[in-house]
Amino acid sequence: MLEPEIKVWIDADACPRAVKEIIFRVSDRLRLSVLLVANSYMAVPSGPLISFVRVGAGADVADAYIVDNISENDIVITADIPLAALVVEKNVIAINPRGELYSEENIRERLSVRDFMAGLRDSGVDTGGPAPFGPKDKERFANSINRLLTGMMK
Repeated sequence: MLEPEIKVWIDADACPRAVKEIIFRVSDRLRLSVLLVANSYMAVPSGPLISFVRVGAGADVADAYIVDNISENDIVITADIPLAALVVEKNVIAINPRGELYSEENIRERLSVRDFMAGLRDSGVDTGGPAPFGPKDKERFANSINRLLTGMMK
């Protein structure tokens, strides 16, 4: 019996280049399809396994495209918490560029914290932002995606 194809979807507009490069190497090594979805054009390596989908401008257009086209055996890479919640709701794996898996157990809390911080920002409080993406984040992501794929391909 053939195993279902695993596709890796990247919410590409804000995804760090280092994460995309890791996924391109993994795609080549494991022969996985990769789909990058973004509002603006970006160069991607040529080849039969990597595709770029440019969606129209507008809030959440890329998110909607991803949610409408994912399948249960796919992986979505995103830092967008509302998108991750929709992905998890469809029983699809979501992971952020820092290597953290979103799950039914943690996504509600993430949404609550996101909404709370947005409320603070809307009221004028400077909440700062996430720390810059660095080498440790790249390493955590690489380890997480490798562990995840190893488990899925057994």
